[in-house]
Amino acid sequence: MSAQTSPTTGRKIAWPSVITVLSAAILISAEVFGAAFAGGWALAIILPPEDFFLSISQDTWAHILQAVLFAIGVFVMITFIRGAQRVEPFTRRA
Repeated sequence: MSAQTSPTTGRKIAWPSVITVLSAAILISAEVFGAAFAGGWALAIILPPEDFFLSISQDTWAHILQAVLFAIGVFVMITFIRGAQRVEPFTRRA
């Protein structure tokens, strides 16, 4: 891949760093979101909705918990990408 230079700042995209961070993000996101899905399902079984909300079905309760854990997973992934970008900068000076 050729390095692309920005005309205004004179910076090149560091493709090895971008590919490394994106590859790690794909791997980690599969684990994080898989854990969110399984964790929401498991918590719905352990914590029945009758204890919290009387009119919610078990399936709806599982989806609510999965959505909450999914949102936490999105936060984890954003934090990971920002931290990884500090260690592996996506651009370098030309």
